[in-house]
Amino acid sequence: MTRLSIFGIVAAVATGVAAADRPPNIVLVMADDQGWNQMSCTGYAGVATPHLDAMAADGLRFSRFYAGGPTCSPTRASVLTGRTHFRTGVTTHGKCLRAQEVTLTQLLRDAGYDTAHFGKWHLNGFRGPGVPILAGDRYAPAGFGFDEWLSVTNFFDLDPLMGTADGFVRRSGDSSEVIVDAALNYLRGRAGNGVDAPAFVVVWYGSPHSPWRGLEGDLKDASGEDERTRNYHAELAALDRSVGTLRAGLRELGIERDTLVWYCSDNGGLKQFAPASVGGLRGHKGDVWEGGLRVPAIVEWPGRIAPGVTDTVAGVVDMLPTLLTVADIPPDVAPHRLDGIDISPLLAGEDMPRPEPLGFKAIGDASAWVDGDWKLIRAKKLLGKNRKQALFHLGDDPTETTDLSSAEPERLAAMSAAFDAWLASVADSEAGRDYESGRVDPEPRTSVFWSEADEYTPFMDDLRPLARKKK
Repeated sequence: MTRLSIFGIVAAVATGVAAADRPPNIVLVMADDQGWNQMSCTGYAGVATPHLDAMAADGLRFSRFYAGGPTCSPTRASVLTGRTHFRTGVTTHGKCLRAQEVTLTQLLRDAGYDTAHFGKWHLNGFRGPGVPILAGDRYAPAGFGFDEWLSVTNFFDLDPLMGTADGFVRRSGDSSEVIVDAALNYLRGRAGNGVDAPAFVVVWYGSPHSPWRGLEGDLKDASGEDERTRNYHAELAALDRSVGTLRAGLRELGIERDTLVWYCSDNGGLKQFAPASVGGLRGHKGDVWEGGLRVPAIVEWPGRIAPGVTDTVAGVVDMLPTLLTVADIPPDVAPHRLDGIDISPLLAGEDMPRPEPLGFKAIGDASAWVDGDWKLIRAKKLLGKNRKQALFHLGDDPTETTDLSSAEPERLAAMSAAFDAWLASVADSEAGRDYESGRVDPEPRTSVFWSEADEYTPFMDDLRPLARKKK
């Protein structure tokens, strides 16, 4: 039995369709700063999300899905590598993904996939508002396996100026709709040219990240007592609409049953808006409380994945090993230690308690270890009162209010030992011991604001209006 046949069995039982005769197209879609409950189907009242709700109704929704880290670049690195971001050199936002890393894109391309990236990249060492990625940049999407790309360095908004392998292009409209339209045009072009190879398409939004600029039509219907909140909700509305455009486009092309779409966010929600973006969880973007790490996630593959909701712990690190299985690629082609696991049984409708904990490390002293319903946090700044760590039972205490360290000394000791071993392995990876050379190769770029980088000096006349905000 091949790995893909498990999906054929589920499909045959549920809908009578036959197993796929080739690996599916794979589309990864990721929001920028969308909080865990910011969909109508999970109780969010700030903006209606009918298209995400429809995707959730037709796909598998995860109630406990985790980002790679509490900020954006780290999660993007984890999506592409299946590894916690500290192993890859992306310790915080605006860092370069190491050239020594092997990405999901490269593994899929080696197996015959065509590959394309659209939207936010933020893995090439440049900070500041998004600007076009330069065609010759070693750390552009092309350097990590993407054949085509329409991309920017960081967050982007209305009428974006974007980079391609052939130079800069200006696109009009909401940024989420711009990149979904580009992705669909890419897929239409392949269909029109009779391309038979499966496609791997990454669509990474710049919304609802600041500076929050919505279309006039969306602003008319947006909720909020102040202009900033209305723009924020207008961005979410446009993002949701673009999800509907994507799903409709796949149906129009007749490839929806040949395409797996995996949607999630890159980190927890923002704290400056109402209603709350994290659904009562503690914390927000930037910290290792649940509100900073837990994100919305849906996987849809019509006829292959039965609709439902799973409470199994999963995260973006699981994407690489799972998608290798879906694409019928041996998992051992990934040469470096993975933190993710193959969760394809969940997609096939099977019960699957997570066999291994999920670990998280952030800049500073913050780290977390999630083992089923139990969570160990080490973060002096978050815990206060000179506490080094705290233990929570997320099943009984999802808001992380009651430290059970004293009540559960044996569990605390066992989890601490496992956590320490994992952190030691992460330190080994950070030092380069995973690589064939046993060391980290010197990188030609450190994290820098693009407005201060020599590479962008020739383009400053066009880009100076975007340099208004360093973040």
